[in-house]
Amino acid sequence: MRKILLFLLAISPLSSQAQFTYDLQGHRGARGLMPENTIPAMIKALELGSTRLEVDLAVTSDGEVILSHEPFMNPVICLDPKGKEIPASDRSHNIYKMTYQEVLGYDCGTKYQANFPKQVKFYATKPKLKDVFAVVDKYAEDNNLTKPSYNIEIKSSPEGDGIYHPGVAEFSDQVVKLISETIGLERVNIQSFDFRVIRYIHETYPNVVLAMLVSNAAEYEKQLAELGFQPKIYSPAFPLLTAETVKILHEKGMQVVPWTVNTTEQMNKLLDMKVDGIITDYPNLAPKR
Repeated sequence: MRKILLFLLAISPLSSQAQFTYDLQGHRGARGLMPENTIPAMIKALELGSTRLEVDLAVTSDGEVILSHEPFMNPVICLDPKGKEIPASDRSHNIYKMTYQEVLGYDCGTKYQANFPKQVKFYATKPKLKDVFAVVDKYAEDNNLTKPSYNIEIKSSPEGDGIYHPGVAEFSDQVVKLISETIGLERVNIQSFDFRVIRYIHETYPNVVLAMLVSNAAEYEKQLAELGFQPKIYSPAFPLLTAETVKILHEKGMQVVPWTVNTTEQMNKLLDMKVDGIITDYPNLAPKR
């Protein structure tokens, strides 16, 4: 942990934490600036004023909950343990079949990202969620920064059950238990595209704040009917979101937090619609409001 903190001090000058009146969420940390879902990405987002850090979860064969957007080593961002490219269609580097020690053999930070040309490159591995909590909190304490909240995505699908990840109940129970034993549930919301997860946590852990992830904001009525209850947060892809939809969802008592919004112009348009938060790869572009 000490090595990580020393590295962060070397690559990123300390600055005063910006203040925002909306929930500014660093997507996978600050993916536009640092390798995604790594501790340096979380620290960068924190320094840029993010009030909440958005992370994705996978589980190893020895039961470690780690940060990863895919349940396998993504060929776009990772090199194999020999430092070689992983073929584009290769999904065989299955995290759920690896020990955490094996996961640490993959470099997911030095490959150039064409979609994120400003991303700093360095050797990076996928961290344990509990280590992210510990390091980020320590960094915040040491540098007089506000400790962030977390938007934690459970990545699962019916097709992946028992193959790429645990089943819904096991996965959800493990995540909720880990959060409860570390930073506490009051600093977290859990989100998922998998409505099975949202329903299970709603029924089993009613005190957990939930966000439903969806791709099409124009179908909010159908989506809410399918889910079967009203979660606290509606989190859609931003392009089809309208001011009218935001107003209706607010009247229902829900918050609206769109993803993934990567220009200041887009953020301003959404904030003018009165959204409650913004999920972005570039917290540095967030307007001060």
